[in-house]
Amino acid sequence: MRVWTLLGQLYNEKGGQVNSVDLLYCCCGCFVFPGFHYRKFTQLPHLAGTEQNLKYAEQIKKEWQEFGLDSVEMVPYDVLLSYPNKSQPNYISIVDHLGNEVFNTSLAEPIPDGYENISDIVPPYSAFSAKGQPEGDLVYVNYGRTEDFFQLQREMGINVTGKIVIVRYGKIFRGNKVKNAMLAGAQGIIMFSDPADYWAADVQPYPDGWNLPGGGAQRGNVLNLNGAGDPLTPGYPAKEYTYRFGLEDGVGLPKIPVHPIGFHDAIHLLKNMGGEIPPNNWKGALNVSYRIGPGFTNDFKSQKVRMNIHTNNQVTRIYNVIGRIRGAQEPDRYVILGGHRDAWVFGGIDPMSGAAVVHEIVRSAGKLLSKGWRPRRTIIFASWDAEEFGLLGSTEWAEDNAKLLQERAVAYINADSSIEGMYTLRVDCTPSLHTLVYNITKQIASPEDGEEEVSLYESWHKKDNWTDDRDAPRISKLGSGSDFEAYFIRLGIAAGRARYTKNKKTERYSSYPVYHSVYETFEIVEKFYDPSFRRLWAVAQVRGGLIFQLADSPLLPLDANEYADSLRKYTQSIKQLAQRHQDKMEIYKVSFDSLLSAVQNFTVAARDFHERLKTHNREDSLQVRIVNDQLMYLERAFIDPLGLPGRPFYRHVIFAPSSHNKYAGESFPGIYDALFDIENSADPEKSWEEVKRQISIAAFTVHAAAMTLTPPA
Repeated sequence: MRVWTLLGQLYNEKGGQVNSVDLLYCCCGCFVFPGFHYRKFTQLPHLAGTEQNLKYAEQIKKEWQEFGLDSVEMVPYDVLLSYPNKSQPNYISIVDHLGNEVFNTSLAEPIPDGYENISDIVPPYSAFSAKGQPEGDLVYVNYGRTEDFFQLQREMGINVTGKIVIVRYGKIFRGNKVKNAMLAGAQGIIMFSDPADYWAADVQPYPDGWNLPGGGAQRGNVLNLNGAGDPLTPGYPAKEYTYRFGLEDGVGLPKIPVHPIGFHDAIHLLKNMGGEIPPNNWKGALNVSYRIGPGFTNDFKSQKVRMNIHTNNQVTRIYNVIGRIRGAQEPDRYVILGGHRDAWVFGGIDPMSGAAVVHEIVRSAGKLLSKGWRPRRTIIFASWDAEEFGLLGSTEWAEDNAKLLQERAVAYINADSSIEGMYTLRVDCTPSLHTLVYNITKQIASPEDGEEEVSLYESWHKKDNWTDDRDAPRISKLGSGSDFEAYFIRLGIAAGRARYTKNKKTERYSSYPVYHSVYETFEIVEKFYDPSFRRLWAVAQVRGGLIFQLADSPLLPLDANEYADSLRKYTQSIKQLAQRHQDKMEIYKVSFDSLLSAVQNFTVAARDFHERLKTHNREDSLQVRIVNDQLMYLERAFIDPLGLPGRPFYRHVIFAPSSHNKYAGESFPGIYDALFDIENSADPEKSWEEVKRQISIAAFTVHAAAMTLTPPA
């Protein structure tokens, strides 16, 4: 039954009064999304800055207008993007002592069946790589993590200065691998997808299964932006009038060549490696020894590795599509649903499984509008551009509208990939959204076969329970790597994301096997990940439910008590990390007492706030507005305008990506970063002073946040 039919019935039954639970039922129980929208947006490659991606933007704008939104606009920005040189392809070669190439890596991936005649498929490359043709001995550095380089240097005594390093994808963001290689003095870095990390057991490679073929390679940007957005206009929107830095001064641009390859090519680079055999946890699943190097064995000692990288960086126009439904009672309060549109190739999983969800939620909202409904608060829908190049579209719009958003934004819900596995739901969000997420998932049916009478909450709870101290499904911290970053970590807007994921206990591969490859097609989802599209439908219901309840509930469904619970856990966790160095804490008089006290104050303030809500006069619109503002601005209270050390655009004191892995969220990141590898500090006293400084910043911030929950004078 269609959403507008259900809504009409409810209007008749309830005399025109429809609440947020009704909206959840109507809008999230009747999506037609799994068919038409998803298929039409995965037909052709649509890399950011290309004609096809602009055509999709124009199509989305046109259809959102037809769906009935109050306004839709395309918002352009001129940002730095990066593309391979069509006349000089990127590749890696092995050269002999005369400089002759004895092996070259592939220039492109084998094209999947049915897509052979499609042009504009960009070959695998690392966006924003420096140009160059460095030549030298090869060194294998496992995943290229900070600890891997430490182990290489401190325990194995191998210096990579002037060498070319090869690392396997996985564990951390690729840009962190590049940064680590640069810091270690490498003159180039090669990344490959090892079957140990991109190969599921008992699954065939695509097209017979959903594993990555040996010729497949992961595209991706290799920036270290730390929230800056466009590398040439950090902190400000990339408009025509904006001052731009020169390319040599662009934020986060790597200084060395970078290139990704598939594991079939990686075998040729690794099979004749010399040097010592690495620890077992450095070995992948290829039939090679994974020797460290530097260089090749005696028989091939004279051979070197040469990188041939000619990627061009250029300022290019991108387009966000922004649609709005004006709120009826509180038009100056915004609830935002955003997901990106651009893809490395077809985007079958990332991002179109999410973009189609946004499209369907917009269509459903338009049908509600046509029946007379209007949300209490304004809803903003966004189709972001250039996410794959460093979250550029969403960050530029956040910078462009920062003052408005800080004053008016209630929440931001992210809609990137809807599915990355077939096991259960995954939710990452700010703690104040925990209760709302649980309440919504209790109203949604499980999409799994054999669970027809089970709620999504029950299915999720059974498969991914929290730790022993809490009987509820696990909710993760927000890290980075998607478009919520600027809204949550820079501006302090409550944020969350939901998608279907793998079983992390048994499925050890990174992300999903075909991530950012040409094999991310419509067919891989239709045939393997979700043939019935019920999992994607369930994710659509979660995202839609969050948006409609946040936009339409008279009292904002945000929970400060959940924040208090999380702060207590995070404080104990960071304290335990520090106590690994108990002797140094005593020497340098490091104490967490001030932070523990601040968290206790916050806990009391949150409890008292929610107690007052029980007797709150909800008929008094001014009083409702006051408490709603307290709830809305709570997240802003955790923002430090000075930012984290060395990362001025990461301003959230409680949450930020790890300095060593952009994908992973850390709690109390300032303290965490100060403690990282502190046992090897060249100046222990200075390092522990920084720990004390970060504890004081955290204590002040938590105490200040507690004060925002107290009654107005």
